[in-house]
Amino acid sequence: MTSPSPFPFPFPASAHGGPSPGPRPGLFSGMFARGGAAAEVSDVAWLAAMLDVETALAGAQAGIGLVPAEVPAALAKIRRPELHGSGIDIGTDIGIGIDIAELGEQAARTGNPVIPLVAALRERVEPGLRRFVHYGATSQDINDTAAMLIARRALTPILADLSACADACARLASGHRGTVMAGRTVLQHAVPITFGLKAAGWLSALDRSRAGLAEVPLPVQYGGAAGTLSVLGERGHEVPPLLAARLGLAEPVVPWHTDRTPVARLACALGTAAGTLGKVANDVKLLAQTEVAEVAEPAGPGRGTSSAMPHKRNPVGSMSVLACVQRVPGLVASILDGMVQEHERAAGPWQAEWETLGELLRLTGSAASWLREVLEGLTVDPARMRANLGATRGLLMAEQVVVRLGGTPEARRLVDAACARATEEGAELREVLLADPGVSLTAEEVDAALDPAGALGSAAVFVDRALAAHANLTGADG
Repeated sequence: MTSPSPFPFPFPASAHGGPSPGPRPGLFSGMFARGGAAAEVSDVAWLAAMLDVETALAGAQAGIGLVPAEVPAALAKIRRPELHGSGIDIGTDIGIGIDIAELGEQAARTGNPVIPLVAALRERVEPGLRRFVHYGATSQDINDTAAMLIARRALTPILADLSACADACARLASGHRGTVMAGRTVLQHAVPITFGLKAAGWLSALDRSRAGLAEVPLPVQYGGAAGTLSVLGERGHEVPPLLAARLGLAEPVVPWHTDRTPVARLACALGTAAGTLGKVANDVKLLAQTEVAEVAEPAGPGRGTSSAMPHKRNPVGSMSVLACVQRVPGLVASILDGMVQEHERAAGPWQAEWETLGELLRLTGSAASWLREVLEGLTVDPARMRANLGATRGLLMAEQVVVRLGGTPEARRLVDAACARATEEGAELREVLLADPGVSLTAEEVDAALDPAGALGSAAVFVDRALAAHANLTGADG
């Protein structure tokens, strides 16, 4: 016996009353399906979005007299709004007497799930209204518009988590504007920077990624069998703007059945955001290494423990971000590869998008949720950063010594030789420099050259710029 659907009409987006009901937790969902996006791309959410599109389409058409007003009302009733929140098991049934697994089997025979869904809808309205259900539409119209609706709903929690990540970075950048640490290039000490500058770099990248994702247009799709809407005579073009307004989506210039740039732009923006999340997580992972220990992830009962080693505190948050984003580039490539489609309807490339897009949204959303927790609870150790500056006994300040000596090739030769001696002898660069008769600097001048706090250049200015840009962006969003 199937259970009725608890979903109201319209299906609630995360920004309007909480996340959509999602799949039951799975073995790996704690890592790969964290955050609000996962629920918005579940099978139930997809079917709910398709129902929303069919009902909105009927409403748009009824608004200009193309179908009877009873059609959208009849479809809305199918959603059984009185059952919302009743606690009824939503695992398999969508509220119209069709099991999701059964619908999937029918979809395999017809090539997409819209065909059996429309048949089920027509069975559940009065005979005189049946021909107006899915009126003038093709299956791809419903599936593509549902995909854009799914994306809009899933992006709400993703963008919220990206904003929270950026806000956390802004606090870190401001709070550590003058916290000196070793800059690292090619995994080696380079020259001094500040942790504030590092966090400002994270902040700027996150702000750009979030803005890029928020600006991706998500258009409705309504073109009928081959993009002409011929069933509606000469009035077909009047429907897309009304449909877009009802669903909160963009209006396209023309139907885009085999122009996959809307999906491709979304995929690329998700890929960029995922890469940014991975970059920040990778930095945190490296800074949290035992030998570095300049930052630490949030602690909690059982968090980051090892099954074998009681002392471990693994960077489980950063690790989970990286595990999610590792899978994203291949999914983006699959979407891009599918842009080459045949004529007015693709045989294969379009169908490959369905689960791929959901995976992209789910994994990016999970990564954003994980990184938010990491950054909001990150512990920074300025004393350890200062101690690590001395790990190479002054060598990371060699560039400043060259500058103090005039920046000439001869100055570079002298300092290269001094660095080599310090490395071979395990000595402080300061002592080697003072013992070298060719180095024409006083002890005070050597000390000034070797002071990391005196060689930060425009770091503070760049931090302030990033904070100001973030404040402007936050104000614009507000």
